[in-house]
Amino acid sequence: HRGINREFWTTFQLGYAQDGWNGLSKWLERQSVKPEELIQAGLVVRKEKEDGSRASIYDRFRARVIYPIADPRGQVLGFGGRVLQDEASPKYLNSPETDHFFKGRSLYGMDKARQSATSAGRFYVVEGYFDVIALHQYGIANPVAPLGTALTSDHVQILHRLAPSV
Repeated sequence: HRGINREFWTTFQLGYAQDGWNGLSKWLERQSVKPEELIQAGLVVRKEKEDGSRASIYDRFRARVIYPIADPRGQVLGFGGRVLQDEASPKYLNSPETDHFFKGRSLYGMDKARQSATSAGRFYVVEGYFDVIALHQYGIANPVAPLGTALTSDHVQILHRLAPSV
């Protein structure tokens, strides 16, 4: 319902996680991705069984639009997901923080906005994923969004290093 056209779904590499406990993990295992790699990437969660038997894994993101979260060079660091039904909870879900992915230092859309913001001397900080994509769709190429956190001093330092106006 947000009016994002196909071109921008492709540009931002949006995906969809089906509503099921192991659709993604089963598909990735068939692509020779090991369960431990899926756990490290934050795509699945390991659930220890109370009786001590073998632990199971299940997909972290289910029935959600998926947003790859990239660093300024375009390397994917983690993922964000948003439910399609507003009554589902939690509405937004991010990959867990890792050695490479920190929500308080990452900004959604930075890989797309960096060059334009540096040239224009300005970033626009907006609330969320769809806001970033919508602004790009309407020709504004320098928006970024924090990842469900308040704007941190690290965010401000990163932005100010690249452009004088935020």
